[in-house]
Amino acid sequence: MDILMIFLAVIGGAVLSMQAAIGGKLGSCVGVFRCAFLTFSVGALVTALLIFFFEQKHALTLLDVPKWQLLGAFCGVPYIVIMVVAVQRIGAAVATVAVIFGQLAMSMLIDNFGWLGNEAIPFSMTRLGAVICLGIALYFIYSSSKASTELATET
Repeated sequence: MDILMIFLAVIGGAVLSMQAAIGGKLGSCVGVFRCAFLTFSVGALVTALLIFFFEQKHALTLLDVPKWQLLGAFCGVPYIVIMVVAVQRIGAAVATVAVIFGQLAMSMLIDNFGWLGNEAIPFSMTRLGAVICLGIALYFIYSSSKASTELATET
């Protein structure tokens, strides 16, 4: 089951990269906030249909949970807006790796300290190595993108 979840997460990441690339292009044509609005409108419609047809009954409703848990809904807005702007300027690959770097760093803090009601998973040197490797990857992907852009500009 863990392998399936990892595979689904990889698929989710691939779809997010596609969304960022498409959103960056759309945002440059119609505007960043219109693009974000479309993303959330379609997302709300699809999610409403999924809830209506597939969601099982739960003991609690959104009104019953601790209110701080509802703040997670606001986290998607900055992500979408930032990606629409960033992809236009630095490309989908650099923007996506930068997002993953931020996700990994914050996730390791959440794990280590057990923040937001999650079980604590201690920080390790292996995890530090993973963040460093991703930081190096971000540097090389950014450097190669910048070099390619400068070369294209000169010709």
